This record gives sequence, structure tokens and C-alpha cells, in this order.
Amino acid sequence: MTDQEMLMIERQCERIVTRYCHYVDHGEAAKVADLFTADGTWTAPGVVMSGQDELRKGFTSRQQNTARMSRHVCNNLLIDVIDADHAHGVVYLTLYMVDGEESRETSPLDGPALVGEYVDEFVRTEAGWRIKTRATSFNFVRIAPM
Repeated sequence: MTDQEMLMIERQCERIVTRYCHYVDHGEAAKVADLFTADGTWTAPGVVMSGQDELRKGFTSRQQNTARMSRHVCNNLLIDVIDADHAHGVVYLTLYMVDGEESRETSPLDGPALVGEYVDEFVRTEAGWRIKTRATSFNFVRIAPM
């Protein structure tokens, strides 16, 4: 594989990570399922969604929460190309999230709700690159005052 081919794979996987954040943060979360393979899996502590139908159902629920304003800030993205059809990625996640009045333009800022990581396995499919697995971990979580 040439350096240029590896860079193209890295860029395509990077766009999936960015598109995921954009969909969730801009009222199109149900589209996240299309970023996964048919048998793709999304996990977080205490949550597992497997297959596009289950992913679409879970992210549709998020999309319907129109009182939530969020921004998934992903950085320090590292994509390792395994071969022409497989890649591994890890990206840091800083999530800002506030539930409030629907259709507002701003929300108060008390700092991030959490900081964690997404660990992804990407595969090339007939439809292009997709996420096979996404494991979400939380390293720092804002504790709500009592």
C-alpha cells in the first residue's frame, strides 16, 4: 500500500468520526446508524447497541430529545491503517451537553459533561468505509451537585 493510499484511508475514517459528531449535535442522530456496518456495534458503560436497526432506534431516541444541546468535540485522532480494508482509530472526546428549552440558540456553560475516548474499528464495505465497532469510555465525568 502506498503512503497516498494510507492517507486516503485515514482521511475517510476521519470524516466518519466528524460526521458522527455532526449528526448527533445537529438533530440528525438517526443517521449515525448509516456510518456503521450492518452488524456494527456501539458500546458505552452499561449500553450495547448491535446492528443498524438497534443503532437507528437508539440514536433516533437521542434525536427526539430536542431539549438537549450538545457538542461532541473530538481531537487527538489517531488512525492506524491495518490493511486496504481495515483500520483502527482512537479519538479523545470532550462532550458539552445541556438540557433546556427547545429551539434555544445558546446554553449556559459549566464545563464539559464528560471527557473520554472513542475506540473504533473501521472496515471497507461495498458502500465505503464504515465503523464495525465503537467502544466509548469515560475518563472524567462531571458530578451533579446534590
